[in-house]
Amino acid sequence: MANTAQAKKRARQAVKRRTRNVAKRSEFRTALKNTVYAIDAGDKESAASAFKSAVPIIDSLVSKGLIHKNKAARHKSRLNAKIKALG
Repeated sequence: MANTAQAKKRARQAVKRRTRNVAKRSEFRTALKNTVYAIDAGDKESAASAFKSAVPIIDSLVSKGLIHKNKAARHKSRLNAKIKALG
């Protein structure tokens, strides 16, 4: 357990950050799943709209430092390629 006032404050901040990060990461995974489900269903329209709503979520995680920019680019690229392949 933290002994100094500074360490106690840092522990409180870590809890807040972790809660926020867990929520953001969950939002990211949900957006990806919604897009993948639409792709698997073969519905290009809904897949495109799900992808369009997932992109800002992915980009916000990059700006917040939760995921690396290359990981975000990889996810966006793969999803977009799958949507284009639906024809």
